[in-house]
Amino acid sequence: MSEGIGGTTTASGAGHPPASARRSARPLTAVYRTAALVLYVWAAAAVVCGVSFLLPSAEWVAISGGVLLCVLFGILLHVLHRGVWLVLLAAVPALFVLVGAVQYAPELALERYGVRDRVVVVADSAAGTGGKNHELTLRGSDGRELEERLVYRGSGAPRVGARLDVVRDSRGKVPMERADQVDAAGRRGQLIGGLAVCTVLVLLAGWRGHVARRRDLARYGGARR
Repeated sequence: MSEGIGGTTTASGAGHPPASARRSARPLTAVYRTAALVLYVWAAAAVVCGVSFLLPSAEWVAISGGVLLCVLFGILLHVLHRGVWLVLLAAVPALFVLVGAVQYAPELALERYGVRDRVVVVADSAAGTGGKNHELTLRGSDGRELEERLVYRGSGAPRVGARLDVVRDSRGKVPMERADQVDAAGRRGQLIGGLAVCTVLVLLAGWRGHVARRRDLARYGGARR
């Protein structure tokens, strides 16, 4: 008798999956989750662009916020997809979105309000120290030393005596850049391309996550409920 009761209980449990499992496997639930993550991706890029526009001289603020939003995107993508490989695949386009969102607004401002000048590097704050954070003192084409310094991070900084073409913001709001590194259209294309790829990956994650949840529901014997 006890065996019969036990068998009946097991069969009943197999045919009635938890309500949370049934809800998560609904097609509309997958659509809502996928659409919400797509909106998040585009909204996050807009936020980073806005911060970069409002605080062009504090690039680290936009970078820090963008990194946090990218990490959150990876977590949400993992929850939606229930897998790691797609998250790793999304890292590259997310990086393109981050770089494009951070640099687009300042470079657009330099293209619109910038003054081009031919300068000579006359001093380097990192000279003789081995440091990689360089603040280059420049002399303009008129022979006068510029008040603004050209900031260069990393190795391969221009040496003292090197001649450069730079673009300076006539309003003084955006830090100067080397002229050959200012490409707002390229940054915009990088941003939009990264967003497009991220959107495709989110749609793929939503579909594969829905299929996985339906498969788990089928194990309860309730795939058609």
